[in-house]
Formats: sequence, structure tokens, C-alpha cells
Amino acid sequence: MGQAFSRWGQLCVGIDPHAWLLTDWGLPDTAAGAESFGRQVVAASAGQVGLVKPQVAFYERFGSAGYVALERVLADAREAGLLVIADVKRGDLGTSVEAYGQAWLSPGSALEVDAITVNAYMGVGSLAEVFTLAGETGKGLFLLAATSNPEAAAIQRAVVADGPQAGVTVARAVFDDVSGRNAGSVTELGSFGVVLGATLDLATFGLDLSSAPATGLTPILAPGFGHQGAEVSKLRILYGGYARGVIVSESRSVLAVGPDRIKKMIARRVVEAGAARG
Repeated sequence: MGQAFSRWGQLCVGIDPHAWLLTDWGLPDTAAGAESFGRQVVAASAGQVGLVKPQVAFYERFGSAGYVALERVLADAREAGLLVIADVKRGDLGTSVEAYGQAWLSPGSALEVDAITVNAYMGVGSLAEVFTLAGETGKGLFLLAATSNPEAAAIQRAVVADGPQAGVTVARAVFDDVSGRNAGSVTELGSFGVVLGATLDLATFGLDLSSAPATGLTPILAPGFGHQGAEVSKLRILYGGYARGVIVSESRSVLAVGPDRIKKMIARRVVEAGAARG
């Protein structure tokens, strides 16, 4: 991912075929429509950004046909040299979570991507098997830590009662666990990241991002820029020393301009994200 950042910058284009977006793009609200949408977004992104993030739920709603459509979108992205983060938010334990990892992270799988989002509601340790698989295959994980939906605060701001992380928030405990896994990395960015919403006051989640390590930096997948109101110009204010490891994720603000203007909009947002990084 560090190479993608160096070459293309930190913008990540979301692939979210909402029903209303398919209509606005002149496409049917079907698996075929979602496939066409995704492949057009990939084509517009190629050569401009290094990362795309399909929201799997919008394909899954079409059942098996939706997964076939997604497989074709992913194939296009791989051929274009784009890194793909599948937003699947999977969470389980033991062999079940390992099976999720095998579906998405195994080389040669029709669903193969470079990283997935995962849910540590049952504890970060419940994801042990998928951490192992990701390490073996050179893939990445992004754990939900502080998400932008208001309902999440009751859990993510809650304080851990006992154990080695007693006294810190759940969000901080997840962040610290992931950072510990990256600590031995000799590259600037670690393989494992967290999701921290750009619309949040992260200090209220017990997170202090003012300083960051020179190597093994925990990447941050940051939804909320654009349509949700976060301004990329405030990247350093929002993420402090971790700003250089933030994936600036934008979906609706880019996709809503339509198929004829999306390429220019992506180019514009790339410049803005680059200026924010400095």
C-alpha cells in the first residue's frame, strides 16, 4: 500500500451501487446494472488512484448473480493494477472466520482482494485465524474501531473492565492491539489497519493520534469525506501524526456526478487529497 500511496496518493474510490445511483447512471437496479456500474468506476479510477473499495452488500442483495457481477468487477480491478479493499465487515471466530478469510484473501479465489474490513465485536482474538491467513498471503485487514454511525458510540466508547487493556475504551483497545501487530514491520505502513470515521471527534473515543511511529504505522481507513461532511483539507487536524497513513475514502461525493463526469471528479479529489497531505 505504501507504493500505491507514493505513486497515486491516498484517495480511495468507493464502489457503492445504491439503487438510486444505478437509476441516475441510467442502469437497471439488477446484478447486471451493478456490474456495469462497478466496471465503469474501475475504468474511471484506473491510472488515477491506487485503491478502490467495493461495498459488498450492494452486490450481495442480488444473490448469486450479484456475486458473479462482483467477481467481474474485482477481475477488472486486478487487471488494472488497483488495490482492492472489500468492505464486508465480516466477524466470527475459529474456523468460521478462517473460512471468510479463505473466500476473500486466498490467491486465485474469484473473490480475491487485497484487504477486507472485519468486525471484532467478539474480541480481536476471535479473528486470530484470519490474521494468520492475511499474514501468510500478504493481505491486509481493517478492523472497525471508531465508526461514524451514532449507535456505535455506546460500545466503542465503553471502557474495558479488566485484563491488560483495562481502563481504556474499546476503540482504543482495538487500535492498540492492531498497532502492536504492526510494531515489528520495517516498512512505513503496517499490514493491519483500523477504521476511524472522519466525522468523529476521535479524542472522545480515547484515541490520541498526535504522534506516530516512523515504521509500522497503522493504516487508517477513513470513511466520511465528501458527502458525509468531513473535509479532506483537515486531514492533519483529524488524524495528526497518522495523516500520512490515512486512506481517504470517498463514495457518493464522487459517484453522484454520473458516468460522464466521474473521471474528472476523481482527478479533482486526488489533487485535493494530495494538497492535504502536503
